Amino acid sequence: MTTLPVFNRSFLHPRYWLIWLGIGALSLLVLLPYPLLYILGTRLGRLAMRFMRYREAIARRNLQLCFPDMPIMEREVLLRKNFESVGMGLIETGIAWFWPDWRIKRRISVIGLEHIADARTENKGVLLIGMHFLTLELGARIFGMYNPGIGVYRPNNNPVLDWLQTWGRMRSNKSMLDRSDIKGIIRALKNGDIVWYAPDHDYGPKSSVFAPLFAVPKAATTAGTYLLVKTAKPAVIPFIPRRLPQEGRYELLILPDERDMPLDSNIAAANYMNKVVEKAILRAPDQYMWLHRRFKTRPPGELSVYR
Repeated sequence: MTTLPVFNRSFLHPRYWLIWLGIGALSLLVLLPYPLLYILGTRLGRLAMRFMRYREAIARRNLQLCFPDMPIMEREVLLRKNFESVGMGLIETGIAWFWPDWRIKRRISVIGLEHIADARTENKGVLLIGMHFLTLELGARIFGMYNPGIGVYRPNNNPVLDWLQTWGRMRSNKSMLDRSDIKGIIRALKNGDIVWYAPDHDYGPKSSVFAPLFAVPKAATTAGTYLLVKTAKPAVIPFIPRRLPQEGRYELLILPDERDMPLDSNIAAANYMNKVVEKAILRAPDQYMWLHRRFKTRPPGELSVYR
């Protein structure tokens, strides 16, 4: 389990100076009024769409695979808005890491805190189902301001970035766990902790099963959710952080405990969880991380869908 990280003097080596320069610039940038941040973020996203052609192609293909019946022009509008959210995601990361609590609280609404309280009265741990929205960092900060928990993450290969993201995420949370530390996650849940967990990405063929996701009949889906719920018996509570149409407003939506999740098999659990993921994404499809190669793992003998 990772606690508040200790700064290492080796982080000041010249090879990390560009990273520090970028982080310093971001920390100063988010001091600007929010309307200016919104303009900068959305324009940065549009600019990124021009230069990140590879990621643009992946996002377009994902939207095509998931929403084949959506008119092409409508998908293109969604794609453009999604890249605007990519730019805002950088700004929102700076907000999550550097804004004080009072400034964040002025711009947020939190709905559904009673579902966490209900789980607490039943002495249950909480498996907090978070999806990879581009508002992820800000959503984790907001949730932790009300219910500090434990984040599950993949440590960054760059030690400075790993230190920064751990420091930023622990502004309002208790600790972090490597996503490969299944025993640690189960232990935390059995101890009654809140553990943030994201089952919506393609983590490769190991420990995955194939289940439908939107119009894709076979999406590699982690079997870890089944293992954690069956073993630790926590409440399973999804949450959705989204940017609202009103300028500068955010909503953290905490949904009821998924008590009906089937535990007959890992495939049944994966099918159910993907339906939960679908419903969450449809609440803010322009703010989801479509840039990820969600369908890169295919069943044996099937060609890549990204060719």
